[in-house]
Amino acid sequence: MKIALLGYGKMGQTIERIAIERGHEIVLKKDEFNTYDGLSSADVAIDFSIPTAAVDNISSCFHAGVPVVSGTTGWLDRYEEMVALCQTKKGAFLSSSNFSLGVNIFFELNEYLAKMMSKFDAYKVKMEEIHHTQKLDAPSGTAISLAKGIIENSDYSNWTLEKDKENYLSGSELAKQIHIEALRIKDVPGTHTVTYQSNVDEIEIKHTAHNRDGFALGAVIAAEWIVGKQGVYTMKDVLDLK
Repeated sequence: MKIALLGYGKMGQTIERIAIERGHEIVLKKDEFNTYDGLSSADVAIDFSIPTAAVDNISSCFHAGVPVVSGTTGWLDRYEEMVALCQTKKGAFLSSSNFSLGVNIFFELNEYLAKMMSKFDAYKVKMEEIHHTQKLDAPSGTAISLAKGIIENSDYSNWTLEKDKENYLSGSELAKQIHIEALRIKDVPGTHTVTYQSNVDEIEIKHTAHNRDGFALGAVIAAEWIVGKQGVYTMKDVLDLK
């Protein structure tokens, strides 16, 4: 399989290594200093760039007739625009806030727990995410996906970075919003924790990434899966979690 890498930072380089180990060929390494030359020869593109480059990268793939898998976060206010373009061009598109197989299982566990905990008003939920200091967006796309999973399965209305310290366990307005604490610590690939806290105890689920390999492997597996398909997909499709 011929792969175009759109974004060649640390993640792009890790994806390159894993893709080559799995027998694939890299035909383009796109960064801010070069062009899309070579994109049309690719069987699939993997986008791990920056928020300001993601839309151009993804739309270029649709215009070139190349399926694209995107792990870039921070640009999703234009997601529906890219979905519409994918459908117009009869392309294939998969965007995920996190390609780690473990994280996607964690997403499912998070939704199941949210449904269960929605019956128990004594517990209030909060979240924490920790990433390396080079991460540009906060909270992480993974944290936002976790928050959305809770909101869709509970009475919570939104997420916030602001914490209502005095009334967190009361009926205040912020008590219906999920507080996310976003921390940036050197050399942390990614840790996400969801905690349900009451006055007497707490329940916690947590995912800790030890390195970037899990994210890169999941992205390559998604790229292998999407070749030859048409439409808009998620990692639930890839992993058959629906």
